[in-house]
Amino acid sequence: MIDIVNGLGRAAAYGGLGLVLLILGIVLVDVLTPGNLRRLIWEERNRNGALLLSSALLGIGGIVFTSIWSTYDDFLKGLASTAAFGLLGLVMLAVAFLVVDVITPGRLGAHLVQPEPHPAVWVTASCNIAVSAIVSASIA
Repeated sequence: MIDIVNGLGRAAAYGGLGLVLLILGIVLVDVLTPGNLRRLIWEERNRNGALLLSSALLGIGGIVFTSIWSTYDDFLKGLASTAAFGLLGLVMLAVAFLVVDVITPGRLGAHLVQPEPHPAVWVTASCNIAVSAIVSASIA
């Protein structure tokens, strides 16, 4: 029975950390794109913004999952590792966004919030997933 209680406590801690990292991911995408992301997606039903945010959340979720899956035997060390890799993933997503913005014509954020579908959102979403997969693969 004590194993179940310990497992629940660890799951709650990892779950809480994962939620914090996902919220930071939402904030990051909101900062990187012009306008209010919440209004853009939920009120204006902008598919470009939704795809961009979804790819970032899936990427962060994948990093957190991989870190938990390959966690250290020491719970606190595993929690710290998950936080560190999750934050690294957020930084790498932001850097990748800025690099794509620099090497492509126009302002990437402006393309991604247009009401009409824009191919740049698919490139950026793919970049988010690729960067997250790279960070996930580095977790050992």
